[in-house]
Amino acid sequence: MENFVASVQKAEAALRDLFEPTPLQRNDHLSAKFGADIWLKREDLTPVRSYKLRGAFNAMRKLVRPGAPGHFVCASAGNHAQGVAYACRHFGAKGTIFMPVTTPQQKIQKTRVFGGDAIEIVLTGDYFDQTLAAAQAFCVEQGAAFLSPFDAPDVIEGQATVGMEMLDQLGCAPDLVVLPVGGGGLASGVTRYLRGLCPETQFAFAEPEGGASLQAALQTGKPVALNAVDSFVDGAAVAKLGALPYEHLSHFSSDQVFLAPEDRICGTMLEMLNAEGIVLEPAGALALDVLADMGDLTDKTVVVVCSGGNFDFERLPEVKERAQRFSGLKKYFVLRMPQRPGALRDLLQLLGPDDDIARFEYLKKSARNFGSVLIGIETTAPANLTSLMERLTESGFNFRDITNDGILSELLV
Repeated sequence: MENFVASVQKAEAALRDLFEPTPLQRNDHLSAKFGADIWLKREDLTPVRSYKLRGAFNAMRKLVRPGAPGHFVCASAGNHAQGVAYACRHFGAKGTIFMPVTTPQQKIQKTRVFGGDAIEIVLTGDYFDQTLAAAQAFCVEQGAAFLSPFDAPDVIEGQATVGMEMLDQLGCAPDLVVLPVGGGGLASGVTRYLRGLCPETQFAFAEPEGGASLQAALQTGKPVALNAVDSFVDGAAVAKLGALPYEHLSHFSSDQVFLAPEDRICGTMLEMLNAEGIVLEPAGALALDVLADMGDLTDKTVVVVCSGGNFDFERLPEVKERAQRFSGLKKYFVLRMPQRPGALRDLLQLLGPDDDIARFEYLKKSARNFGSVLIGIETTAPANLTSLMERLTESGFNFRDITNDGILSELLV
């Protein structure tokens, strides 16, 4: 343990060539909300807007040699790619970054900006597993060094510097540290660093509901591949926890893992944006989102890691939509509309004063007596939509709520 702490301290000192410690900020909004002392470790404020730079830099600094900086390869569609690109430019090393063909142009361009002439981006594979296989084969062919995003000792050591900084900045041991989990590199590094120095500190882990790889590993007794992963929380949507992170996290209980619904995370992102002016990506809001699930936090000192802020604002309409659906402020219905004069007027008269039509499509396929209507309603309180459905039923409208029907909603909305 002493060797690990010393190694993390050396890694943290080396990081100062790149950036100052990210802020640890007390958040008055969340502190008042939960009756606790809530502190945010702002990893969204690194030069690449995520903690991934720490692990990439630390792994790379141990491999570069004067006059021979080397050739490094990674496979990533997001924050790890940007961290590797930034570190390659810093060391003057050559970097080859494999990204799926389906990667949004915004992420590709940001990676290119961070790496400049030091890197080459290779787009290959529709899915990450294909991209990863191509990157690893390329490493063998070229004799290059592969930089894992989470399943490597030096990467975990680099991510552990988050824990060192938070402890130095807080000046005392927190009661609780809440960590987001994807592949497990950040969580394993921070818990390993703090465990010996702050034995009374408790830990909680946040995973997206559609990518609970740590929970699955703890319940099974080993890392297992999930059958399916929801990719919305792209910074933490990992199908299988890393083998090395699992070694460091295996003593924790699955009861310490809290799952965040993807749509609820959207509400947390909007809350932090609107109330605090903090821009977080879905994975960056993950640990904040599960605070509501942890029971009584009154008078506790809680540190929450905001792991990243690489959010494409073109996704904001989708985030708002998903948040409204989760909170019950927006619903979509398919209903049968009688094909007679005045039928639309009858429907509109059922709407309440705070009900707003956000979507309306009427499809008259033939001369039948009824047509199909897709209608989306926004309102100010969930009870308004409950009342609307009661009025629809009482008025004889045959309708179906498709808000949470994944297949129909995807096809029609």
